[in-house]
This record gives sequence, C-alpha cells and structure tokens, in this order.
Amino acid sequence: MIRPLRPFRAILRFIGRGSLIFANNAGGMGLLVAQSVKATVLGQVPFREIMHQAVIMGIASVPLVMVTAVLSGVVTSQQGGYQFTSSIPLYVLGSIVVNSVVLELGPVMTAFVIIGRVGARITAELGTMVVSEQIDALYSLGRDPVRVLAAPRIIAGIMVMPVLVALADFVGMFAGMFAARFTVGLGPEAFWYGARLFWHSWDLFYSILKAGAFGLMIPVISTHMGLTTHGGAEGVGRNTTTSVVFMIITILVVDALFPPLFLQ
Repeated sequence: MIRPLRPFRAILRFIGRGSLIFANNAGGMGLLVAQSVKATVLGQVPFREIMHQAVIMGIASVPLVMVTAVLSGVVTSQQGGYQFTSSIPLYVLGSIVVNSVVLELGPVMTAFVIIGRVGARITAELGTMVVSEQIDALYSLGRDPVRVLAAPRIIAGIMVMPVLVALADFVGMFAGMFAARFTVGLGPEAFWYGARLFWHSWDLFYSILKAGAFGLMIPVISTHMGLTTHGGAEGVGRNTTTSVVFMIITILVVDALFPPLFLQ
C-alpha cells in the first residue's frame, strides 16, 4: 500500500527542494541589491570600476549585438514578406519589422548576447575568486566584496543595457528595410510609411524600459551565483551553468510579463 505513494513523495520532495532553493536565491539576490543600493547612495562604489565594467559590458559587446540585430531584422523581414498574400498591402511589412524589432527582438536578443558574453563570465570570475579564497582576502583587508565587485557590475549593467538595446533597435530596423528592398521589392518610402502607420511613441520607451529591467537582472543573478560558489573548480562550472540557465529563464518570464503590464 505504501509503494504507490512513492512517486508522489518524490514529486513533493522535488517541489519542496526546488522551492527552498528558489527562496534562498531570491532572498540572497534581494539582499545583494539592497546592499548595492546602500553602497551607491553612500558613494562607496568606485567610479573607476563602474567605468571599467561598463566598457567590458558595453563597448566590447557592440559588434556581437550589431550582428544579432542585423540577423533579427533580416529574418523578420524575409519571413514577413514570405507570409504575406496579395490581399495584404506590402507596406504593412514595415510595421511588422519595426514593431517586432523594437518591442521584442531587440531587447531579448541583446539580453541573450549579454548573458552569454558577460553573465557567464561574471559568474565564473567571481566563483573562481571565492574558491581561491580571494574573497576571504578582501574581507581580511576590510573591503566589502559587494562594494568592490557586485555593485559596479550591477550599475554598469543598468547603464549600458538600454544603450545596447537602442543600438540593436536602430540597426535591426534598417537591416529589415534593406532586406525588404531586396527580397520583396518594398522601397524605403513604403517601408517607413508602413512603420509610421502603426507606430506608437510609447513603443521606444517600452523597449528601453525592458532593457533596463534586463540590465538589472543579468548582473544581479550572475554576481549572486558567483559569490555563492563552493566546491572548487567543479563548483565553478556547475554554478556558471546554473547561472546561465537561471538568467535565460528569468529573461523569458519577465519578457512574458511586460506586455500585460505595460501594453494594455
């Protein structure tokens, strides 16, 4: 009579363990954000380190962001032109490309680029510092790792992410325009006519707002996972993988929450 209950016990055990892990990580990240805000307000975060992290996250990521934006605009334009029928005006393709890039593809694809290029690096870097006892050395010298390591990365992420997304939106729209010209013969005038026809001034602010949210979440998750690493080199690899998965899921969940919250 007890054996049939074992699968349910295993499921409940899995749910309980997962809920506990989620609660611990959520609490740790909330505390990390609070400490970073306090250090920033008190002027305890090194400005030079903020600029250094901004260069690493922003300027060094520009080429990959532009490539991703170009491909997003081109693919959206090609698929939109392929799916149109003769009953739909071709200039509507301009609206589809512009709105798809600005509202969705620009912020999300840029976030994925930053996760792969920056988020994983932050987790591995801080995790290595933890297992090699460099974090303990900072404590022994009276330096707070949150002020020196976490806060500059969080501030830099919030600063550079909107700029990168704005660049991705601009590049993606023009890439879609050129693709529409060479694939379906839609001229620039008709393309921008269709884009203006359904454009809302809120759309650009929505894109930048989403970028700011992503720019906060990626460094918060990556720094938290890096600072909670344990278990040597194996732990660094394990936490880096977990961090990337966690960041991707978080970005997708938040992205799904944005339309009902801000586009109604």
